[in-house]
Amino acid sequence: MYISHYYRQEDLKKIADFIREHDFATLILSQDGLPVASHLLMEFETTPDGLWLVNGHMARANKLWRAFDSGKEVLLIFGGPNSYISPTWYKQLNVPTWNYIAVHLYGAPRIIDGGSELQDILARLIKRYETKSDYRMETLPPDFREKEMRGAVGFQVKVTRVEANFKLSQNRNDEDHANVIQQLEARGDEQSVAIANEMKKNR
Repeated sequence: MYISHYYRQEDLKKIADFIREHDFATLILSQDGLPVASHLLMEFETTPDGLWLVNGHMARANKLWRAFDSGKEVLLIFGGPNSYISPTWYKQLNVPTWNYIAVHLYGAPRIIDGGSELQDILARLIKRYETKSDYRMETLPPDFREKEMRGAVGFQVKVTRVEANFKLSQNRNDEDHANVIQQLEARGDEQSVAIANEMKKNR
């Protein structure tokens, strides 16, 4: 991914926090010389020795998992808020641009086909998103649980490379930077406000 030196983010904690907050990602790999992709919910974790792992699953009917090769990298793209930035928000003549955050993770995938490891991945996701209910993987009828698990294939990507682009007007002077935030907040839509908040956090 092209990243200007102004916008390259190398703070691993900030990147990890971003991934956890924006965990619906795009998985891309090459199959028969062509790029193929799926949009999937991911679980990010780190090991005690600092290794980054990404767990996910997809429908067994999705042929993408059959193209996994433990010797070849896949690309995981995590996208965040984004918004148009008007050139009229600067003191000097300029051109339109776009502020956004994107993180690319690269690594080799490992298939998790059934068993307790897949069940644990699914159970953690359910628990994470069903905080206001008692719906849990482990309390489902065993025959139903096994049937549904047979329809899914899990995977784990061991991350070997990280690229993070936090394009948030870091190249602007303080006055222009503050005015961009003010204009985004005045615009008021969810994406604009989210970018304004990220600009404040990352100035």
